[in-house]
Order: sequence, then C-alpha cells, then structure tokens
Amino acid sequence: MKQGWTTQFPIKSHPAWASLTLQRLGQSVWKPLLAETRSQILLCYIGLMLAFVGVAVPCVYYVLFREVDYRLKADLTDEVAELRAFMATQPPESILHMRRLMSRYLHDELVEDDQYLIFVVEEQPYIAEPEPLPAIMQAESSLMEEWRMLKHSTQGDRKTKDPEVGRILYWVEPIMIDSQVTGVFIIARSTSAERAEVGRVIRTVLLIMLAILLLAAVIAWLISARILRPLRSLSATARSISESDLSQRIKVKGTGELAEVATTFNEMMDRLQSAFTSQRKFIRDASHELRTPITIIQGHLDVMGQDPIDQRETLAIVHNELDRMNRFVNDILTLAKAERPDFIRLEAVDLEGLTSDIFGQVRGITQCDCQLSETGRGTVWLDPQKITQAIINLVENANQHTPKTGLITLGSALSCEHVRFWVTDTGEGIHLQDQEHIFDQFARAKNQLRQSDGAGLGLSIVRAIAEASGGHIELQSQPGKGATFRLVLPLQYPKNSR
Repeated sequence: MKQGWTTQFPIKSHPAWASLTLQRLGQSVWKPLLAETRSQILLCYIGLMLAFVGVAVPCVYYVLFREVDYRLKADLTDEVAELRAFMATQPPESILHMRRLMSRYLHDELVEDDQYLIFVVEEQPYIAEPEPLPAIMQAESSLMEEWRMLKHSTQGDRKTKDPEVGRILYWVEPIMIDSQVTGVFIIARSTSAERAEVGRVIRTVLLIMLAILLLAAVIAWLISARILRPLRSLSATARSISESDLSQRIKVKGTGELAEVATTFNEMMDRLQSAFTSQRKFIRDASHELRTPITIIQGHLDVMGQDPIDQRETLAIVHNELDRMNRFVNDILTLAKAERPDFIRLEAVDLEGLTSDIFGQVRGITQCDCQLSETGRGTVWLDPQKITQAIINLVENANQHTPKTGLITLGSALSCEHVRFWVTDTGEGIHLQDQEHIFDQFARAKNQLRQSDGAGLGLSIVRAIAEASGGHIELQSQPGKGATFRLVLPLQYPKNSR
C-alpha cells in the first residue's frame, strides 16, 4: 500500500501545485513585509540612492575622461614647447644635420607610456620612438599619409577602432631649413590606457558605493524600526482600547512629528474618554429622571380604585408626571439640536421690545417680586425664540432659589460689540465649588431653598444657546448675596448684509 500510494501521488508529477505553493508562501512572507511603513521608506531610500548612483557614475565618467583629454593635450603642448626650444638652440643646417638632431633628441627624450614621437623627413618616416608603431600610425596608413603632408603646426585627435589604442591626440610640428619645410615632428598620445585606468577606478568606486549602500540600507532598516516605534505603540494602544477601558495612553518621548502624533492621539483619547464619561453619566441621569415619573405613574395606577374622587386625583398626578416627562424630553431635544448649524436663526429684533416681551412672560411665573431694571435700545440680529427660552430658563432657575420675600430683576444693554441680557436674584447664592459645574447637564446646586423637581437641564440649555449664538454665559455669585447670570452675545449680521 505504501509503495502504491507513492506511485499514485509523486510530488514531481505536480509541478504546477508545487509552484503555486511556493508562490503563495512567498506572498505570505513578502506581502506583509512590503506593506510595512519602514519597508516602503527603505525602498524609497534605496531607489533614490540607486537613481543618484545611476546619474552620478556617467557624470563622473564624463568629467574624468575630459580631465584625461585635458591632461594629455597639456602634455602635447609641453612636448612641443621642448621641441621648439631644442630647435631654437640648434637650428638644422641641412637634412643630414636635421636627421642627426632628431635622432639625438629622440634618444635623450624620456617617452611616456602610450606616447609616440615620429620624425618624418621629406614626407617619409625616418625614425620613431618607441617602435613598433601601432597599425594606425604605420607608414602606409591613411593617418600617416595625412600627417606627412602637413606643412604647418596642427593639433587634433582621431578615433580608432583599435581598443588598445582608442582615441589618438596628436600635434604635428613642421621643421624648416632655410624657411623651407623639409620635415615634420609628430607627437601622438593614445588615450586607451588612461581611459582604462579611469574605468577601473570608476568600477572600484561603484562597488564601494554599492557596498556602502547595502550597509546603509541595513542600518536604515534598524534605525527606522526605532524611529517608528511610537507608531507601533500607537497601533498597540489603539488595539488595547475598548469601550470599557479608555485609559491607555502612549508615552511621548522627544520632539518632532512622531511625538506630535503621539501627543495628538493622547489628547484625542482624553476627549473621547471625557465624552464617553459624559455620555454614560447623561444616560444614567436621564434614566433616573425618567424612571421617577414612570414609577410614580405606575404606582398610582396600581392602587387606583373605583372611587371617582380617587380616580380624578390619580389622573391629575399622571398628567402632571407626563407633563414633566414631556418637558424633560423637549429639553433633551433642544440640547441635541444645539449642535446643528440651523439651530440659531437670526432676524432683526428691536432690543427694547424683546426685553419688555420677555419680562411680560416671566413676571407671572415668579413667586417673588420681579422687576425690569434696564432695557437696551437699538436693532440687533439674534434668534428671539432661543433668547427668550434662555432668559426664561434663567428666571425659572432664579425663582427656584429665591425666597418669596426676595427680588428677581432682569434687563438688557447694548454696546459697540456686544448685547447683554442678565437675571439677578437675592437668594442664598452659589458656592464656588458648585459654580464650576453648574452649567453641566443634570447639575444641581446644594441649596435648601430649591423648590423645583426639574431635571437640571435648564442652565445647560442656556449655555448651549449662548455658545450656538457665538457668545457665552457669565456667573457672578457669593453665598448669601444672590447670583447674577449674564448672557453675552456678539453683535451679528446676516451673511448677505454689508
């Protein structure tokens, strides 16, 4: 059975399966690796460095080859200057004398590698150093034919197909006897050896650069892992955060963009934790506020009998609690709508008339004396319904904390930059520790004179209206001296006004 199984399923008979398996294995290894940020940064770094090398090497080749040509041409110039100085001290008197001079000059001259000195007499090569000459410079070559026919000083270069010679830089200097050109002295240099040396240097430098690039890539990989450590910490912290645990934070070290990202993340988590805490508190308080009237309604309905008087009393209590729940729901909706852009609708309002109308509405809901202290005069742009709601909430709050023998005053004023509304009472005031959170949702001051069972959303609504209108709410109070709430709003105009 074992032999038969092996015969039926040989691995070599499934090359496609093996190739697919290796391909999937490679993808499972390389795809996550290439998706990492530091891998992408490293690849960009290597790509830029290779592009730099690809541009730099040809430029260095060009510059070095130009330097080689300049140096070889300078050597030709120096050699011609020496020849001219030699011929000036011993001018040839005859062809025989000229041959002897050239032979001595060539014998005494130290010829460099790839340098050729050729003396032509009466258009025929006479002597050369060193010998033998390359084929391109032999007597029957076209280049030699061109050289020996020249009658004036000439400098030039010639490309050859011989890789051992390369380009030839030459200088042809005529030699005269009695003002007649009887010969030419040729100085030629081959560039192949110099350029080959430059090529070897460039290749060596290129290998060193690639080795350094490889070493730098490894070091950059290790350094990038350290630099990007805050991002991994950010990812780990984000994975560890849940709805029940928002306390995780990233340790911020140093400065820079990553430290700024970590700081921003921590600040965002602080805001989220605060928002979640407020949300849970809001749900808890809202549940409590709704549970109380529901319990009262349910309890009275359970014990309600057949007595008509008892039924009327029970229905009155039920209606009262339902009204209370309805006000509570409306307050919650108002707070929810305060974040909408169309929550405030501006219109031109006479400030004196608006203040008088509000005073007329609140005068009947206060249990103590209520007076209008001052009214501003002028036309302002605001939302009269929302402002009226805010002032009524302030008056209701003052009425809850002011004895029947006390006084509540309200008023308005207009300045160059703001319009102000205020409500002042003569109650027992608000303690400093309560002033810090008096505008929070469901917040209640610790005051024994409180005569309302409201949910504690009135002042939150006032603050929401003030902030939605671009203003703010101010509180000035001392225990035993009452409290003053000021609604400060900036002067606003419709967007299409000038």
